[in-house]
Amino acid sequence: MKIFQRIREDIDNTFREDPAARSVAEVIFCYPGLHAIWLHRVSHWIWKKDFRLLARLLSHLGRFITGIEIHPGAEIGRRFFIDHGMGVVIGETTKIGEDVLIYQGVVLGGVSSKRVKRHPTIGNKVVIGAGATLLGPIKVGDKARIGAGSVVINEVPKKATVVGVPGRAVLSSPRKKISGIELDHNKLPDPVIEVLHRLEKRIEKLEGE
Repeated sequence: MKIFQRIREDIDNTFREDPAARSVAEVIFCYPGLHAIWLHRVSHWIWKKDFRLLARLLSHLGRFITGIEIHPGAEIGRRFFIDHGMGVVIGETTKIGEDVLIYQGVVLGGVSSKRVKRHPTIGNKVVIGAGATLLGPIKVGDKARIGAGSVVINEVPKKATVVGVPGRAVLSSPRKKISGIELDHNKLPDPVIEVLHRLEKRIEKLEGE
C-alpha cells in the first residue's frame, strides 16, 4: 500500500511542479524524470541489499531509457522532481532532501577517486537550474537556488541564490517560492554586472563633484 501511496505522491508532485502536465496517463507514460526516479528507488533498494551488480545493471537500464544517470547508491528524498532531465548525472554518495527540483543537464559530481563522501548533499526545497554543476562533498542549504549554468564548488547557505562560474551567493531569503515553482532563470542577478553598475554610478558621482 505504501508503494502505491508513494507513486500517487510522485504523480501529484508532477502536476504541482509542471504546468505542462495534462493527465495522469501523460505523467505516467511521458515523463522520463519520473521513470528515472521510480527505477532508482528499486535499484537503491537492491543496492542496500548488497546486490551491487544487479543494482548497477538496473541503473544502467534507466540511463539508457531516460537519458538520466542516477547511481543506485545515491540517497534521494520524497517529492524529488527532474524537469525534462536529459543529461542529469547524480553520483554515488549524493544525498538529496525532500521537495527538490532540478532541470536538465545538472551534474552532482565528485572530485575524489577515494571511496569517501565525495558528492554534494542537497537540502530540502532546493532548486537547481539547467546545466548547473555541483562538485565535491559540499552542502547546499534548505531553500537555496542554483542558477542555470552555475558551477558550485563551495557550500551554499540556506535560502541563498547562487549564480556564476565559480558560483557566488548573491541573494538571501528569496521572495519567490521555491517549490511550486517560480525560478526565473532569465532574471537571476549577475554579480559582475552589478559591480560594474555600482562602479559606473560612483564614477559619475565623482565626475559630477
